[in-house]
Amino acid sequence: MGAGVKQGQTGGRSRRGNRRSRHAAMSEINVTPFVDVMLVLLIVFMVSAPLMTVGVPIELPETAAEPLPGEQEEEPLAVTLTADGQVMIQTTPVPMEELVTRLQGIAAERDSNQIFLRADGAIPYADVMQVMGALNAGGFREIGLVTDAGGPRLDAQDGE
Repeated sequence: MGAGVKQGQTGGRSRRGNRRSRHAAMSEINVTPFVDVMLVLLIVFMVSAPLMTVGVPIELPETAAEPLPGEQEEEPLAVTLTADGQVMIQTTPVPMEELVTRLQGIAAERDSNQIFLRADGAIPYADVMQVMGALNAGGFREIGLVTDAGGPRLDAQDGE
């Protein structure tokens, strides 16, 4: 009879232990969904990052010039001159006769007077200079010419 009582106590303890383990809070964090979400976000940003640049396709001339320093508070403003002679502010087409007035309106709202000029390599030099004159007349005094890197160097290190 003593053996029966002993079994009952042991059995009762194990039953209580089972009840606790069935209803105990899980103390581990499942990171698999977190990793899945982060990988999807990484892929989305890797695909969309190149599309965040100004979306007007042009063939920029190649030079060996150094890039401008990147200490800007505002989003850089870009004016593009396409191969067919169309002028665009960011991605919006603008008639040449309205360019100066639109630039003056934009310059009044901006803190910086820096602007980037992107011109297709097939555009005549005179047309690029006309647009630069319009940029200056529109209130932008710091004009950066955008080119592709990797062009020929015109110094003694050209062959390297």
